[in-house]
Amino acid sequence: MKTAIIIHGMPSKEEYLNPTNPSASHNHWFPWLQRQLILNGVLAQTPEMPTPYEARYEEWCSVLEQFHINEDTILVGHSLGGGFLVRWLSENKTKVGRVVLVAPWLDPNKELTTGFFNFSIDPELANRTKGLTVFISDDDDQEELTSSEILKNTVPGLNVKEFTGKGHFILQHMGTNEFPELRDALLQ
Repeated sequence: MKTAIIIHGMPSKEEYLNPTNPSASHNHWFPWLQRQLILNGVLAQTPEMPTPYEARYEEWCSVLEQFHINEDTILVGHSLGGGFLVRWLSENKTKVGRVVLVAPWLDPNKELTTGFFNFSIDPELANRTKGLTVFISDDDDQEELTSSEILKNTVPGLNVKEFTGKGHFILQHMGTNEFPELRDALLQ
């Protein structure tokens, strides 16, 4: 059975703890994408990662590794979730299905103090996927643009899909919670 795991990013502590906000895993386009994948025969999950505002890599691994991940598993990561998948795929030699990193963040300015990004990117990681793609928008923050450049320069075989005016691919920047370009990239 085809499966998908959609990993959210890092909200601020205030945003995360605000009871009027949706959980990080059910915000922006995540619920829409999950439903679209399910309607197309892909069992999609959107796990809630622990304390995303002060993320710890080992804690995020413990959540991801509850799932059976194999060559039929699609992986999607947004922002910090994308950076997390880069590290996980670099450190685990598991073969997976298609991988899309949406506005991946690798903390190029070394802001996190939890050691989340203490690793080296494996230049061979694309070879263990059924396609590795980065979605980036021309008007995202410089850190995400820099992170995408780091990936382009480090990982041969990486595909880059550039967008105009989508910002950080969040509801406030896109003006919608639908993301058909991502759905189509995952189902092709």
